Amino acid sequence: MSLADTLSIITPTEREIVITRTFDAPRQRVFDAWTKPELLRRWFGPRGHVLVVCEVDLRVGGTWRYVLRGPGGSEMLLHGVFREIVAPVRLVSTEHNVDCDAADGAETVITTTFVEHAGRTTMTGQISYPSADIRDAVLRSGMRRGVGEAYDRLAEVLAATGGPAA
Repeated sequence: MSLADTLSIITPTEREIVITRTFDAPRQRVFDAWTKPELLRRWFGPRGHVLVVCEVDLRVGGTWRYVLRGPGGSEMLLHGVFREIVAPVRLVSTEHNVDCDAADGAETVITTTFVEHAGRTTMTGQISYPSADIRDAVLRSGMRRGVGEAYDRLAEVLAATGGPAA
């Protein structure tokens, strides 16, 4: 299956991006891969990138912090706070992308939902930016390729941890 068949990125409002992908795995496994550092380290980021720091305090008010290192050695710091956790159905958190010129250090709010049907899970991430300019800069930054590759890696992790993944 090609990336175009499995990944949807839309802009429903001037300040939002909605990313959707269906995985051939139960919701709990997808939620675990999204929230457990030992699994996140295996897939988070585009191909060639490594999550060298992965800290997750999975509770409302808890923080998360990632440092993603690229193939040339450049690093990107991402961090935020969990606002809502309804495991394994929904996560709401803030995100600060400190090293991304496109995001300009602005706080975004990400709502991620996990919906299971017949053993497959559709994961939808709704990202709300503080302005249309920041959202548009993120879209121009190569986000589609990066997210696509990361989600392909996630599908591979899901396949390796319990069955096929789309």
